Amino acid sequence: MSIQKLWFGNLPDGRAVHRYILQNKNGMTVSLLDFGGAVQQILVPDRNGRFTDVVGGYDNILDYYYGDGYQGALIGRFGNRICRGKFTLDGKDYNDLYINNGVNHLHGGKEGFSHKIWEATPVDGDEPELRLHYVSVDGEEGYPGTLDVTVTYTLKATNALSIRYVATTDQRTVLNLTNHTYFNLGGFASGKVFDHVLQLDADTYLPTDDTLIPTGELKSVAGTPFDFRTPKAVGKDFFADNEDLKLAGGYDHCFNFVGGESKEPVWRATLYEPVSGREMKVYTNQPCVQFYSGNFLNNAEHPFKGGYPQGTQNALCLETQHMPDAMNHKNFTNVILTPGEVYDYTTEYAFSVK
Repeated sequence: MSIQKLWFGNLPDGRAVHRYILQNKNGMTVSLLDFGGAVQQILVPDRNGRFTDVVGGYDNILDYYYGDGYQGALIGRFGNRICRGKFTLDGKDYNDLYINNGVNHLHGGKEGFSHKIWEATPVDGDEPELRLHYVSVDGEEGYPGTLDVTVTYTLKATNALSIRYVATTDQRTVLNLTNHTYFNLGGFASGKVFDHVLQLDADTYLPTDDTLIPTGELKSVAGTPFDFRTPKAVGKDFFADNEDLKLAGGYDHCFNFVGGESKEPVWRATLYEPVSGREMKVYTNQPCVQFYSGNFLNNAEHPFKGGYPQGTQNALCLETQHMPDAMNHKNFTNVILTPGEVYDYTTEYAFSVK
């Protein structure tokens, strides 16, 4: 229905960052930045028709630039962690990925896709779109191949936000793209997400070591705090006496969908907040989701919009993706992209009330 382009601020080097505001016929509004492709705001109604911003984020560009947490950002080249920043592809060792998470490489490195200015093309219509384009040159952040990436955000007439990732490469490389939006369906300033009810179509998850690298085991969720196959409050088992929860300080694990990836996006998750009545269903053709319960949201120097302080478990992420560190585990999902192939995945966050 409409797209607005507004100046959002300037980076320390003077480059301008813009905010694109998409609105559909129902009044749902999504604000996106060309810096990191970040989802800066999502306004959706509660059961009484009151619109509230349901995602974490900041009011100014310097918080996005200097703050941690990857608020709302596109993540690449490789979402999640790579053990010690090393992998081997076609007999060649790649050992110089940037170490930015303890002893590991996280979310693309020193300046991943979350800190790039993307070429933005707005497309107005009944379902407005913002197409973001970026070319990652061979060797960037230590990864092989020149990668051409287009991410399309579409605000649908059904109150769903669709994110489609399309990429090609000129030589074999590894790739795992995702989005790192933090959701609190009660409103980003409404406190803990323990009362949110979550359902995941996942029958296994990946246990990790104490650096949050997967051990290689695909563990059944049955009989564990990781069983969300039937709807369950996020806080119900959060403080259970469970080693995997203790290592991560909560949920920060890859959940593997029943049957793996699908040809077309299918339902994989539902998040519901009982006070507001807001519900968010997740449809994707990705094989996994990283459920992160905001265990490190504690940066006092970078409060959220309106000055609202960060707080652990004040929001959660549902990052659809392939398995972390997959190139280092033969039994994990395939994360290799070959010339001539097209990396093409879509995730849709569909909002409603009940």
